[in-house]
Amino acid sequence: MIKEIILPDLGEGIDGAEVSEVSVSVGDIVTTEQTILVLESDKASMEIPAEVKGVISEILVSTGDELKPGHLLMKVETTEGVIDLEKTPPPQVEPDPELVEPSPTTPQEAVSFTNASSSGGTFASPGVRRLARELGINLQTIKGSGQKGRITKDDLNGYIKLQMAMSSGITPKLKKEVDFSQWGDIEVQKLTKIKRITGERLQQAWQAIPHVTQFDEADITALDSYRKKLKKEGATKGIKVTFLPFLMKVVTAVLKEMPIFNSSLDYTDQNLVLKKYYHLGIAVDTPAGLTVPVVRDVDKKSVFDLSESLMDLSSRARDKKLKPEEMNGGTFTISSLGGIGGTGFSPIVNPPEVAILGVSKSAWKQVYDKPSGEFVPKFIMPFSLSYDHRVIDGAAAAGFTSRFANILSDLSFFKD
Repeated sequence: MIKEIILPDLGEGIDGAEVSEVSVSVGDIVTTEQTILVLESDKASMEIPAEVKGVISEILVSTGDELKPGHLLMKVETTEGVIDLEKTPPPQVEPDPELVEPSPTTPQEAVSFTNASSSGGTFASPGVRRLARELGINLQTIKGSGQKGRITKDDLNGYIKLQMAMSSGITPKLKKEVDFSQWGDIEVQKLTKIKRITGERLQQAWQAIPHVTQFDEADITALDSYRKKLKKEGATKGIKVTFLPFLMKVVTAVLKEMPIFNSSLDYTDQNLVLKKYYHLGIAVDTPAGLTVPVVRDVDKKSVFDLSESLMDLSSRARDKKLKPEEMNGGTFTISSLGGIGGTGFSPIVNPPEVAILGVSKSAWKQVYDKPSGEFVPKFIMPFSLSYDHRVIDGAAAAGFTSRFANILSDLSFFKD
């Protein structure tokens, strides 16, 4: 009997993925939990199991193919009596005598990754086994978290991170399982995939980038009146005009004056890549978690153009309909909490970018007017700039926030 293997739903926010590895060949015997494909999306790496027992009779995909849920992957011959899969022993991997060494007993030895021995007897995908061989890691020293003790890619990555931390003299504290129900009623909610991935990326960014945050505020009294005028005009066209498009236009102007903020370190961390395009990432809060779609060529668009783009991207972000290319290529990010509240916060830089602007809720304040000698009401917007201190120093950051505030208070910028 021929069984067709179809690509299942890949999870929240993932519409498709690229084949990075075909883990089996025609004629191979597979079990239900054996990995047959490894897929890579912009959000995660995924191992696709066979979910049937039998012999691979046809493979209909290859490395580099872009797949969507419902795609026919392979065909498996599942005829009874062809082979007793339950009694078939797992393939044994013979150790390479040139690589076999005793298991490490100290952190310094562990991190050298030269202690490879046979991974036979362990349960892991071909991709995990291959990476372990390349790094010289003995899979028998890793405890698998998958079904039946299967070693996943996350297990291998976690092991590598642990050894690196130990070699640097910093041993991460392992979390202990706590039974919170002993103190009262609880409810357990599983994190969405977007929240898990976002959390991992934010943690990596926080650990890898020396963050500094500059706080400032801008007088947007005149801009507030001008926006209300454009808001009425936009309403006749079905366009919602918020403060965000104005902030995007001003940010782009400052980026052109101070190109270091529109840059990235290259892969060696020795060179700075200055970008001549202005694609701004805009943080959007969705029920599934935080996403950052990118608005391209902001310098070439009007306030109304940007308003339409934001309406479209925000709507599709909440409906999980963003395309992978719409979340890549950003040069600078804006995270706005102005519609929610707060007087200030420290946003985390979105690598490979080197800076991010955080906008908080504007409020009316009594501000001293030196020419008249009186206090006058002003609409004040607090904001912050977090930056990578390897690239940007404090003086440049202060110059950025000052220039940003000055342009926001000058209506001639928007009317030219």
